[in-house]
Amino acid sequence: MDASKMKIVYVISERGGRKFWNRIGVAFINSDGSMNVKLEAIPVSGEMQVRDYVPREDAQSAASNRANGGDYLSPLS
Repeated sequence: MDASKMKIVYVISERGGRKFWNRIGVAFINSDGSMNVKLEAIPVSGEMQVRDYVPREDAQSAASNRANGGDYLSPLS
């Protein structure tokens, strides 16, 4: 599977003035541009955030870069 066609589905909830990103599924872009979504949970709010998939090692190096003054913006920021 081409990683550029894979997406991660999150629900964002707010508690105590903080936002929490909870992964609830995955999505895949089809050759015609449509999207298949596979959810493991259903958001109570009915709102979902679909983001590009970032492999774990890339996400960790980006977080390290950000901690060292880099300008990478993560969906968890």
